[in-house]
This record gives sequence, structure tokens and C-alpha cells, in this order.
Amino acid sequence: MAGSENSADTDAPISVALVGSTGSIGTQTLDVVRANPGRFRIEAIAAHRSVEALLAQVWEFRPRIVAMGDDHALTAIRDRLPSGTELVGGPNAYGDIAGEADVCVNGVVGFAGLPVTINALRSNRRLALANKESLITAGPIVRAVLDAAGPGAEIVPVDSEHCAIHQCLASQRYVEGLGGPDRLRRLVLTASGGPFRVRAREAGGGAAARQALAKVTRDEALAHPTWKMGPKITIDSSTLFNKGLEVIEAKELFNVEVDRIDVVVHPQSVVHSMAEFSDGTTMAQLSMPDMRLPIAYALAYPDRVDTPYGGIDWATLSHLDFEPPDRQAFPCLDIAYEAGRRGGLVPAWVNAANEVAVAAFLEGEISWGDIFVVIEASLLSADSAKPLSVVDVIEADRTSRRHAEALCRTIRT
Repeated sequence: MAGSENSADTDAPISVALVGSTGSIGTQTLDVVRANPGRFRIEAIAAHRSVEALLAQVWEFRPRIVAMGDDHALTAIRDRLPSGTELVGGPNAYGDIAGEADVCVNGVVGFAGLPVTINALRSNRRLALANKESLITAGPIVRAVLDAAGPGAEIVPVDSEHCAIHQCLASQRYVEGLGGPDRLRRLVLTASGGPFRVRAREAGGGAAARQALAKVTRDEALAHPTWKMGPKITIDSSTLFNKGLEVIEAKELFNVEVDRIDVVVHPQSVVHSMAEFSDGTTMAQLSMPDMRLPIAYALAYPDRVDTPYGGIDWATLSHLDFEPPDRQAFPCLDIAYEAGRRGGLVPAWVNAANEVAVAAFLEGEISWGDIFVVIEASLLSADSAKPLSVVDVIEADRTSRRHAEALCRTIRT
């Protein structure tokens, strides 16, 4: 999704509102800012409850506005800020600061990131989007907001896969708003395969592998072989549900039907995704795994930074492997595909159920294999009506969570 080019003065530093500053995306965004002095300025910054980590960031970057989502954390930080720094809190704190800079980085985890996405676009800002749930749960609503927004409103994805596709399509003038004929045949999202790819193969693949993986531990699921990410997205990667969510996100970002989006396992995570065109040409974006590259791309777009994140030493990169995902061993992928096909509120339902199930697994309350059980039940119960407002999405999220929590309690007993 894209609107008009950001209209900030190109001679001045690009101001950044960073929401979710103490998480993986947030800390790596600050790495990019440090590495490019004078190019970017942190104007506003927000975290949920990590008081000490946020304070260190505030005193280093001296933002004009600081937001805390948790009331106790808000009280703890109130008298420890630099003089003149504005402090905001309350249920709308994240959304309130989303329009306070040239670019808003939405690094919030989960459904809570939706208000940030909506407010950034309504404020006619560039949205550097790492919160895929915004588009997955409320794609039609976000689309309507973007269509109604003025110059400056645009979405540049931060997920490595969608950033790769954005670069491939931008090079061919297929990013929406840039024009060009529709010659896109399909999109190909690459997946690392997660921590259990080899283990599933050793177990014989398919249903046998699914059974063998059913009781893997929390620590095993958190041991991602390629990427450094937060616990929720790492668990999603282990089930391949994260890749399914990325399919839905790609559908919304690039206006491509779900069945024209393929997933291929690529364990080296060097090819970040591909776009295939009508003449058989496939364009891909390659770099070594480093989330700072898509973050820097989104901050500087349509320009680029001078720091070579993820640069490849072609003399030592000996091979690139590709294989189909094992959909029987990792059935969450097909659940996400079906949710994307059905559309409406269905993606919101399955996303909410997954968030509940992953939280329960991380707390040791259900098994890894039970995550699929919870998501599948949500798909079967989901309301496929088209959301007419954010209220509809919030209600679907609430209802699905209630059902998923009840199912988790039943599984525990």
C-alpha cells in the first residue's frame, strides 16, 4: 500500500516516532539512527512497561514526547525524564504519538498495534510497518483510511519479506501509486523453515513429523536458526503460522489474491522474497539476514542509507537452497491461507486465537501441538462478515480471544 511521497524537507533530519522502542524492532531502529547521525531524529518514543530500558533510550536520544502504555510504568517514569520532555499515557497513548513525526515505526507486537497504524495514516505520515496484525485483522479498514488520507500517507513494510517484494515491485513501477501495467504473475515469500525444519524431515515428514513435534519445549521453539526476534513472532515462525500471516499481509499490501502468493522454504534466509512477472522474469532481493536493512529502507524511502546492512560476500556464499514447506507437519500455514481466502473478519479471528494460544504455550499451559488445535477451532467458528469499522474488528478480536481462552482452559484440564 502506498500513497504520496513523504513531503518532509529533505535537508532536515527525518523525524521518527518509534512505537515499541524496547522490543526487537525498536532497538534495531535505534541502531539505524545511531549509525546515520544527522539523517534521522527520534521525535517521539513509546514502550509498554520496560521503564529502565526506555529511560536509557530517552536520555540518549532526547525525544520531544515519551509515551508509556502501562499505568504503573507511567507513574514510575514520570519524574525521571529530561526537562521539557512531554509524557503521555492512557489507552490511546501509542496512537496519539503516531502522527508526531515524518515517519512512524510501528513495532508494537500483536493486535495492539492497530491504532498506531490508523493514526499514522490519518495524520498523513509514512508508516514503517512491522506490525503485520494491523493489515491481517483490519486490511479493508486500513485501506479505506489510506485512500482517504492526504499527501504523505503511505505504508512501507518493515518485514524482510514484504520489504523485499516492495523493492522488487518498486523497481518495476508496480508499487501502487507509481503506475505501470499489471504484469505481475505471482509473489513468492521465502521462509527459513524455523527451528524444526530438519527435525521434521528426520521424523519422516508429514503426519509422523507433526506427531513427533507435538511436545517440543518452549526453549526449543524459541531457538530460531536465523533471525533474532521477539518470543511471540519466534513461536509463530516455529509453527509456520507467521508465514501464513505474511501471505495475508502481502495480499493486503500489494492487492494480490492469496492463491497467487506462494511460500518456499529457503534456510539460508538470503533471498528475502521474489516477484515473478508475465514474461517469466523473477526478481528477488538478496542480503544477509539483518533486520536493520528493511528498517533503514523504510525510514529513508525512496532514498537509501549508506550503511551496508546485510552485505553479501559472494566468494563465501557457496549455495542457496529451496524446498516446499511441509504442510502436514506444519498445518498452521494452511489455516492462514484459508483465512486469507475467506477474508472479512476471519483473519482477525484466527490471529486473535493464535495470540492467545502462543501466550498459553509460552506460559507452559498448553503444548506446541495444541497451538494448531486452538487456531483451527477459531477458523471453524469465525465470522466471515466484512468489517465496516474498527469496532467490528475489535469485537471479532475480543470474541475470538474469549473462545480461544476457554479452549485453552479445556486443554489444560
